[in-house]
Amino acid sequence: MAKYGLTRGKNGLQVYVMAEIPTNIILAEEFAKVFDGFSIGSNDLTQLTLGIDRDSGILNIAGDNNEKNESVKDLIRYLITVGKKTKTKVGICGQAPSDFPEFAQFLVELGIDSISLNPDTVIRTTLAIQEEEDKLAGKKK
Repeated sequence: MAKYGLTRGKNGLQVYVMAEIPTNIILAEEFAKVFDGFSIGSNDLTQLTLGIDRDSGILNIAGDNNEKNESVKDLIRYLITVGKKTKTKVGICGQAPSDFPEFAQFLVELGIDSISLNPDTVIRTTLAIQEEEDKLAGKKK
C-alpha cells in the first residue's frame, strides 16, 4: 500500500480483512491489531466451517448445512464480540442475510455494524431488521 501512497488511517483510509476462513475468526484479536474491520463472507465461511462444497448445492437445502448452522453462528457471534471488545468494525457481505431474514435479525441482535443485501431482498430483509431493532429498543426502555 505504501508503494502507492496509501497509509492506513491517512485521509480516513481503513483496511478490512475478509473473515471467511475460520482462522481469521479464531485469531480475531490478533487480526484486529492490524485491520480496521472484518467483512464476513458467509458463503465461504460456511463451506470451510462445515467442510462442504458450496458448488454441490448442499448449501441451498434446509437444515443444518447452511449459515444457520450453530457452529457458523458461534464463529460469527465470537467475531462480533471481539469486534466490540477491540473497537473493530464487523460487517457481512455474504449471502445469508439475503436468503434468511431471520439470520439478518440474528446479526442485528449481536450488534453487527453493517449488512449488505442482494437488491431483490432489500425491502423484505430491511423490514425484518426493523422488527428486530424495534424489539431490541423495547428491551432497552
